[in-house]
Amino acid sequence: MTEVLIAGFLAATVRVATPLLLAALGELLAERGGSINLGIEGSMLAGALAAAMGAVWYGTTAGMVFAVLAGAALAAVFALITVKWGADQIIAGTAITLGSIGLTGAVYRMAFGTGGARLSIPTVSPIDVPLFSKLPLIGPALFAQPLTTYIGLALVPALWWFLFRTRAGLQLRATGEDRRAATAAGVNTVMHRVLSLVAGGMLAGLAGATLVLAQVGTFAEKMTAGRGFVAVALVVLGRWHPVGALLAALLFGAATALQYLFQAMALDVPYQLFIVLPYLLALVGLAGVLGRVKAPEELGKS
Repeated sequence: MTEVLIAGFLAATVRVATPLLLAALGELLAERGGSINLGIEGSMLAGALAAAMGAVWYGTTAGMVFAVLAGAALAAVFALITVKWGADQIIAGTAITLGSIGLTGAVYRMAFGTGGARLSIPTVSPIDVPLFSKLPLIGPALFAQPLTTYIGLALVPALWWFLFRTRAGLQLRATGEDRRAATAAGVNTVMHRVLSLVAGGMLAGLAGATLVLAQVGTFAEKMTAGRGFVAVALVVLGRWHPVGALLAALLFGAATALQYLFQAMALDVPYQLFIVLPYLLALVGLAGVLGRVKAPEELGKS
């Protein structure tokens, strides 16, 4: 295996892991507050379409902003349905995702027609960190990535500090562990749940923007392809911890990047095995983690 192949593999790992990391960190915030948001897939898809439309009309910066707002809007709807009205979280999240699939498809065709925007969406370029980007092997992987990758990596220690070193983070975790006790202690649990859901939706929208503006350079219906559900699994695999979510996202990214590596090595193996490998690894990891880690007590309770 040559140095070029290894460097390419590492760079692809980080690139694939970036949207998963952003979505997983957003879901982690929601679940720490006691809400499991399966609508994160819908927020990612809405963010992807909003990014495409914003970038085409106003530029990539506007595309990113539109994506964050779109993700936050869907998360706010989920919060209204589950926190305010007490609806079942699983059903509500699934309904929002299914609704997002239909709505984004309709809006996409209305905005761009059947031909779509495949050839006209502006994209963001990688940002090279001086000196570091020239390091062998890890340089292209860690120091020559789009802005959203740096945002995702910076959010890991930031969320760790917030959750475990601040009063607000303690209150959020208390909300997710025992809502009644937290309320009795004077914590506004409704506010914490809503804000954590909206913040999670913002990160999911940014994850969708990353797919469109930093990776594929186009939008297609259902393009998130289950990445939101994978992000939910990564939160469990990462034991509801920001560093764990990062490692889980990198594991999934590495398994996906192996597809490109094996193809470059011209291995005579059916490509379907490469496609299913990341999901198999995620299932194996979940099987090893479940039963040995304790989820927030209020998780899933409306």
